[in-house]
Amino acid sequence: MKQILSLLSIVLISSLNILAQNANDRNSIRLANEYYFQGEIDKAQDLFKQLVKRSSNIPHVHSNYIKLLSSTSQFSEAEKYLGKAISKYPTNDLYTLDLALLYKTQEKNDKYEKEIQSMIKKTGDSPNRILGLAQRFIRKNIPEKALILYQKGRRLAKRPFAYAIQMANIHRITGNKDAMIDEFLNYARENPRRVSYVKNVLQNSLTEEEEFDKLEFKLIDLVQDNPDESIYSDLLIWVYLQRKDFQSAFIQARALDKRIDGEGAEIINLGSIALANEAYEDAIKIFDYVVETYPKSPNYLFARRMSIKAQEEKVKNSFPVNLEEISQLSKKYQLLYDGSKNTNHGLEAMRSKAQLLAFYLNDLQQAITVLTKLIENPRAARSFVASCKLDLGDIYLLSDTPWESTLLYSQVEKSFEDSPLAYRAKLKNAKLHYYNGDFNLAKSHLDILKIATTREISNDAISLSLLITNNSFLDTADIPLQKYATTDLLIYQNKDDEALSTLEKLLQEYPNHSLKDEIYWSMAKIYRRRGDLEKSLELLEKLLLSYDTDILGDDAYYTVAQIYENDLKNKVKAQEYYGEFLKKYPGSVFISEARKNFRKLRGDVIN
Repeated sequence: MKQILSLLSIVLISSLNILAQNANDRNSIRLANEYYFQGEIDKAQDLFKQLVKRSSNIPHVHSNYIKLLSSTSQFSEAEKYLGKAISKYPTNDLYTLDLALLYKTQEKNDKYEKEIQSMIKKTGDSPNRILGLAQRFIRKNIPEKALILYQKGRRLAKRPFAYAIQMANIHRITGNKDAMIDEFLNYARENPRRVSYVKNVLQNSLTEEEEFDKLEFKLIDLVQDNPDESIYSDLLIWVYLQRKDFQSAFIQARALDKRIDGEGAEIINLGSIALANEAYEDAIKIFDYVVETYPKSPNYLFARRMSIKAQEEKVKNSFPVNLEEISQLSKKYQLLYDGSKNTNHGLEAMRSKAQLLAFYLNDLQQAITVLTKLIENPRAARSFVASCKLDLGDIYLLSDTPWESTLLYSQVEKSFEDSPLAYRAKLKNAKLHYYNGDFNLAKSHLDILKIATTREISNDAISLSLLITNNSFLDTADIPLQKYATTDLLIYQNKDDEALSTLEKLLQEYPNHSLKDEIYWSMAKIYRRRGDLEKSLELLEKLLLSYDTDILGDDAYYTVAQIYENDLKNKVKAQEYYGEFLKKYPGSVFISEARKNFRKLRGDVIN
């Protein structure tokens, strides 16, 4: 019994000693690291040196200790320490890797390569060890060595696309764009559900036109060699969309649609993108293809309506607007409705017809009648009815009955709280307050919309808010801004003669007011809409002469280029303005489109 008690006492004392020693070591580790981070290198080294004598402490101090020795060029001491760490932890490749990097620091390249190759060899056929070591290589900033491991892993897996995403990211880090593109395409082939990720990475990584050229050529070859792999066609269409080359995208989308028997669904998406980018001719051609090719498909009515919509946008953006063509479009919408009655597409067609009647054909009463019937239609969806109410409010504003307008806007805002429809309604109410000269109330609405809405509504809110803020501080009564707001309403109501007269008076009465650039801009838009391009250009040039660095500078410069290219068909002048625009406004929202137009006019090959 005495012997057992004695033995237990020894074990207990030993355990207590170990616990005490561990506690002392933890305190010393903490203190050593504090010395290191505070730059007290000598004190830190003395403690680290004592601590590593006990092998159990090595994992806790290794990172800072090896950094200390390397940064102070104590290479012999570092090698000695690492040798001990490797002998105590032979399966932990961290210490071997740090030894290799120590050799690299000393330019002992043969030893460095020998250690690296030895580590790679020791991974054997284990995917986990290969991945683990590759990640260590990346963390230690030697991605080229990680690449060797992934290539080894690919060979062992006998899968041609294995580790594609890891290899793609290494090539991205090292700047090897060709290899990066190849591996991202491999990854997309093996993971088609991740194609959106691949598109996002490529969009952020490819910064030069030539890089997109390479991607396009690779994809063309892959499409030809792998006709059954739709992923490559999808990516090629995406490339063309980045360039806004809708014709080439259409050719690919059409071929892909036939292969997958898609009945035009993806082609319609392409047409919608072309329409949103104001490529009206391309959009019309794309939608008409679906109409002609799939007359019995579920996509037929939508394609037919969107074709008319694209035609409408083309007419509305060709100055002066051809009212006869507007009338023909109104009849096309009616025919679509007659053939589809109470379908969503038929109802939308009548809504579009009402807008043409009101804003272009000046038939306000007929437009009100059409919208009223749509609102009362029991088959119409609530959101559609709300949109019609907003349109009806706009038309009442045309007819100088703003109290009816605000009533309708407020109904929609309350019925669809915290939705895009409600935001649209709130923006329209804010504009009403602006037209009425109640700028504080307008701004209170706009300040909410700037941060709580869709991008389009937010941008409109910011623009109007800036107009109020930048032009109301010089005159406490805000009389010039009130007159300008009244003119804005006249422009909205298509009362161009009255608007121009009021704007001319504003220039005479307040020749130095901050609204001057806004006045030039509004007048230039009216004259362009009327087809008086010479007068429009004259006003834009006046704006640019004094306000080229202000908020409307890039809008005006880009518009001048557009007038020369699209309205006057003067390609030489258009190219000149686009070229200067690229230099003057590199941060403009129009920069991408300006660059494309400049290259096209210069004669560059745009695939």
